[in-house]
Amino acid sequence: MTRIVADITMSLDGFVTGPNAGPGNGLGDGGEPLHRWVFAGDPEDDRILKEGTERSGAVIMGRSLFDVIDAPDGWRDDLGYGAHEAGRPPFFVVTGTPPAAVRLSGLDWTFVTTGLEDAIDQARTAAEEASAATGRDLDVVLMGGGALVGSAVSAGLVDTLGLHISPLILGDGTPLFADAVRRELVQRSVVVTPYATHVLYDVR
Repeated sequence: MTRIVADITMSLDGFVTGPNAGPGNGLGDGGEPLHRWVFAGDPEDDRILKEGTERSGAVIMGRSLFDVIDAPDGWRDDLGYGAHEAGRPPFFVVTGTPPAAVRLSGLDWTFVTTGLEDAIDQARTAAEEASAATGRDLDVVLMGGGALVGSAVSAGLVDTLGLHISPLILGDGTPLFADAVRRELVQRSVVVTPYATHVLYDVR
């Protein structure tokens, strides 16, 4: 069964980047430690990362995150979603206007100009097709940024929320749940490592 999974790292005080995030400064001022768990080499962190990418049948992101990823200092062959896995999922970018050019032309990009719900519908179709082709249950993953994930949770478009809580207080930056609406969550698992607390919720 294909789930809609929002998966994102945040600081203890609820920010997914530091201040002044953008191309060339993707995690914002002081935000680099947020993703220390991805690169630290802890076995449990590595397992969680690997299991998440292996279940990704399609990935959704917002335009601001795409601009960071596609910038000259963004993703490369050895750094990016699924970079160390056998294959990479298709990516769906929610945007008002598609970019004039894409640096990462070797990846499968679809630019959706009709809103997040349409992006989820298209990504779900792609994930279901990949599931049928591989015989494995694959998910749609909303990887960010914070505004996209927060609004998707608030709108009830998400089945599962995975938070990777970094032991960091940023004090300012991009909040995950700005203007959020009330949602009840069911906590399914908690894994604690030296670099993050990984919490998985079902979203009602």
